[in-house]
Amino acid sequence: MVNRRYFPIAVVAVLAVVAVAGFGCDTDGGGDDEPFRIGVMESLTGPGETYGTVSNQAKQLAVDEINAAGGIDGRMIELIVEDSKCGAQDAITAYNKLTDVDGVKIILGTSCSGAMLGAAPLAEEDGVILFSGLATNPDIATAGDYIFRTSMSDAQLGVDTGNLLWADGIRNLATITESTDYAEGVRRTSVAQFEQRGGSIVAEERYASDVTDFRTQLTKLINANPDAIHLAAQSEFAGGTIVKQLRELGYDGPIYTEVVPIGATALEIAGDAATGVKAVTADLDPANNKAKEVLQSFREKYDYVTLAWYLGSAYDDVYITAECLKQTGDDQDADGFRDCLYDITWSGAIGNNYSFDEQGEVVGLSNVVVEVLPTGERTEDNQGYSVLGPAPLE
Repeated sequence: MVNRRYFPIAVVAVLAVVAVAGFGCDTDGGGDDEPFRIGVMESLTGPGETYGTVSNQAKQLAVDEINAAGGIDGRMIELIVEDSKCGAQDAITAYNKLTDVDGVKIILGTSCSGAMLGAAPLAEEDGVILFSGLATNPDIATAGDYIFRTSMSDAQLGVDTGNLLWADGIRNLATITESTDYAEGVRRTSVAQFEQRGGSIVAEERYASDVTDFRTQLTKLINANPDAIHLAAQSEFAGGTIVKQLRELGYDGPIYTEVVPIGATALEIAGDAATGVKAVTADLDPANNKAKEVLQSFREKYDYVTLAWYLGSAYDDVYITAECLKQTGDDQDADGFRDCLYDITWSGAIGNNYSFDEQGEVVGLSNVVVEVLPTGERTEDNQGYSVLGPAPLE
C-alpha cells in the first residue's frame, strides 16, 4: 500500500458553504438505510470539560443539519459519544469501547492532547481514524497515518507567542504551566522561540490539574521581577483563577497566554483582572459568512457561545467527515476515509481553502493576537476580547 504521507495526491476543492445542499441528494448509490455510525471522544468531564462540551455540541449541531437535509445520499449520521475526560487512560478506555463494542472505524476527537496521544498508538495499529478539532500538542504530528486534526499545532503557537513577546519588548519572562501535554506543549514551544530571539526565563512554575490555590507559586514568579508572565492552562477554571490571583497579589505587569484562559468561563472567573491580557489564538474571521452562520445557529440551539474557533473547528470536522463518507459510502472504510482527507481542500467556519499535509496536519490557517476587553465592553459577539491583528512573523 502506498503511504500517502510521503506520496500526497492532488487535492479536490470542496466548499463547505454549499455542503448541506450537496449531502441532501438521494441517489441510487446509497442502497443502505442504516445510518453511518461515527465515534466521538471529547472531554465531557475533567479539565477540558468546557471546550469538550462545546465541541461535542458543535458536532451534534452539524449532524442535525446534515440529517435534516436528507443525510448522505439518504443515509443519516449517528454519533456514538464517549467521555475521554482529558486524560490518556480514559481516552484509551473510551477508544476500546468505541472500537471493540460499537465497532466504529472513524472517531472524531479528542479535545485534549494527552487524550489524543494516549489513544493514537492504538488507532494507528488498528487502522482507525482519529480526527481532532482541538488537540494541539506538536507530538501529534508524528502520531501516525490515521491521525488528523483541524486544530493548529502548538509548534506554530509557540513561534507566534515567542515572536509576540519579543516584539512587545519582553526580555525576562516567568512562566506558569499546568502539568498536562497540551499546556506543556504551549510552554515548551513558546519558550524555545522566545529564547531563540534572545529572551531569558527568570522563573517557572508548574501545577497539577487538581490545584485550586496558586498564590504560593505566583508569589515566587512575582518575586523574580519578570517583564511579563506567560500562562499555559488546560482548564478554564485554573486559567481564570491564576489571572485573578496574580492581580490580587499586586502584579500589574503584562500577562500572555493562549486560548483557554480567554474562554467565557475563565473570563467570568477572572473578571476585571483579565483586562489587557494578551493571547495568541486562532479566531474566526468576522468576514467569513459561514463562521457567522455557525455561531448564530449554535447560539440559537444552545443559548451560549464560547471558544468560537474551536466550536467552528469541531463543526467543520463533521462536514468534512460527511464529504468523505459521501465519497466512500462506507463507515468501515478507514483507508478510503484517510485517503479522502489527504485529498481534500475545505472551506468552512474556520477558514477557506485549508487542507492536510503529509502528516495529517492542517495547513492554510493562521493565528491572531487578541487582547481581553474591560468587563463593561465584553459581549457575546466579541467574546470578551478585541483582535489586534495577525500574529507577528518575526
